[in-house]
Amino acid sequence: MTQALLALGGNIGDSRAILDRAVAMLCDGREIKLTARSSDYRTPPWGCECQPPFVNLCIAVETTLDPAALLARAQAVELRLGRDRARETRNGPRTADIDLIAYDEVTLATPALTLPHPRLFERAFVLVPLAEIAPDKIIAGRKVSEALDGLDTTGIEKLPPRA
Repeated sequence: MTQALLALGGNIGDSRAILDRAVAMLCDGREIKLTARSSDYRTPPWGCECQPPFVNLCIAVETTLDPAALLARAQAVELRLGRDRARETRNGPRTADIDLIAYDEVTLATPALTLPHPRLFERAFVLVPLAEIAPDKIIAGRKVSEALDGLDTTGIEKLPPRA
């Protein structure tokens, strides 16, 4: 099995419940096994700032799927949870967004997928939860915890566990 890291976020509806469902739908225990999950974080909107705050989290999984198949599974989960990529505003509100951050040590650049995620080191809303579950992970030659040190984390709030 291969280790992969994914980032999840959303800001439409009950985002925490939706993201819980996303993790459960994605991690079937056979092709994708959940190995770690961060806390949920309330984060300021990024890109289009005139929208509600997001809830973000990261997960680590072991998978038998190749990167393209893992991405396809993630996008199928997004669709089942109400995401309509064709009609949404780029960086705008969404029910669920699932990004493949890293897939083992694979470097890939295709029209559909770039690994590691090309904007990972610009996004505190990804690095904060990622540093919770994989602070020592090296991605593209950078340690996650050290990459986070260079970013502004203002407005990012760890949420209490759900009852």
